[in-house]
Amino acid sequence: MKVNTYLKESYDELVHKVSWPTWAELQNSAIVVLVASLIIAVIVLVMDLAFKNVMEVIYNMVF
Repeated sequence: MKVNTYLKESYDELVHKVSWPTWAELQNSAIVVLVASLIIAVIVLVMDLAFKNVMEVIYNMVF
C-alpha cells in the first residue's frame, strides 16, 4: 500500500510539478559543463607538468 502510494505521488510530482528544461536550456547547460571541464583539465595538466618539473629538479640535485 505504501509503495503504491509512493509511486503514484512520485509520478504526479515528476509529471505535474517538476519544471523540465527546454532543449535550448539543456544545450546551453551542456556547453557550460563542457567548457568548465576543459578549463579544469587544463589547470590539472599545468599543475601536473609543474610538479613533474619541480620533482625532476629535486631528484637531479639529490642524485
